[in-house]
Amino acid sequence: MPSANYYDVTTWPVGNAAVDVGEVINSIIADIKNRQTAENGKPGAVIYIPPGDHRLRTQVVIDISFLRIEGSGHGFTSSSIRFNVPEDEWPDLHELWPGGSRILVDIPLGDESAESDGAAFFVERSGSPRISSVEFSNFCIDGLHFTADGSEVHPENTYVNGKTGIYVESANDSFRVTGMGFVYLEHAVTIHNADALSVHDNFIAECGSCLELRGWGQASKITDNLIGAGPHGYSVYAEKHGGLLVTANNVFPRGASSIQLNGVTRSSITNNRLHSFYPGMVVLDADSSENLIGSNHFLRDHEPWTPFLDVDNGLDDLFGLLRINGSNNSVIGNHFSEVIDARRVKPSGVTPVIIRLAAGGANYVASNHVVAVNVRAASSESAFAAQVDALLTTRGWGTLAVTCVAVDAASARNTILDSGRADEVDVDTALNVVRVTPALGL
Repeated sequence: MPSANYYDVTTWPVGNAAVDVGEVINSIIADIKNRQTAENGKPGAVIYIPPGDHRLRTQVVIDISFLRIEGSGHGFTSSSIRFNVPEDEWPDLHELWPGGSRILVDIPLGDESAESDGAAFFVERSGSPRISSVEFSNFCIDGLHFTADGSEVHPENTYVNGKTGIYVESANDSFRVTGMGFVYLEHAVTIHNADALSVHDNFIAECGSCLELRGWGQASKITDNLIGAGPHGYSVYAEKHGGLLVTANNVFPRGASSIQLNGVTRSSITNNRLHSFYPGMVVLDADSSENLIGSNHFLRDHEPWTPFLDVDNGLDDLFGLLRINGSNNSVIGNHFSEVIDARRVKPSGVTPVIIRLAAGGANYVASNHVVAVNVRAASSESAFAAQVDALLTTRGWGTLAVTCVAVDAASARNTILDSGRADEVDVDTALNVVRVTPALGL
């Protein structure tokens, strides 16, 4: 039986969802607010976006709780692959654009526009209680094109356009972002001051930055997502959060970092598969303390796709794949694969670092396994073939010398157990407890 609290953007009498779905959704939200005025009678509503292209020229402003905006397909497909295929080959492609229930972000932006001005969905409400239970589910937000940034990089590969998918400004409770697709946005999801946020089972890739939790927050989770940012942005970033759970994510390469935590405490990074073309894969900074990093798989190798061969995040191989500035963190049972060409180590001739304890103290590093292989990296014009070939190749030109754990002078009282042989651990044993991995007596 139809409900007065269920809306379809294609049948709503105000506006045209194909021309400006933002105008339509704002009109629907106004109707919800006009009808649900009783203090105890605000159940919220569902706004449905059917499969098809829906251009958004007006920002959607959400200031009500209990609102679910849903579609029938996240619609992700690689825009980067298409834009790096010669244009005369486009007619042979099965499809050119992302699909599903697709929002085409086409908000006009000026040179002085704020980051939030370019958001397709802007969530803000002051006062008490905090805005709660806003959900985004199962549709695609597409930024359409990147733009020139003054460099020699092809405009479609800059990851810059001033557009954001979802921007939450105010403190919030129990928000959900599930089953979504985000592509070609400078910022996919930016959320301030989150409590009990769930970001689950989304496809967030080919965006400048994918997921940014800013301000502060608690008891949130980032789980089962497919994520991959650009070389100058974050795949997953959180600041001043407590009780954050980052689990079972597959993080693609090319982001400046896979996971970066700033001032985050008593949180967990567990059971993730992390892949990067650069050092600085996981960074705990700004005295991030009492966190667990366990049972993750780290893979660092080289960019194999021709359009991005000369692109990196600016960090050298002494920085560490995992870098910690903080205290009382546990790094337990992780697997690290460093599969790189020794001739391309930066600076030339140094020994790459896997785990670096840069500052803080009393960290516990135990039972981590490092595989380091010297390879002759190849490249290809095909993104898919190049990446699969690189992932499946396990043969190399021999082992690669690495420092499994390096402890700087600014970090002390750490415990390092079974995470590298004596020649693979760089640590002051007078200030730290160390038990090296036994070596064969050949």
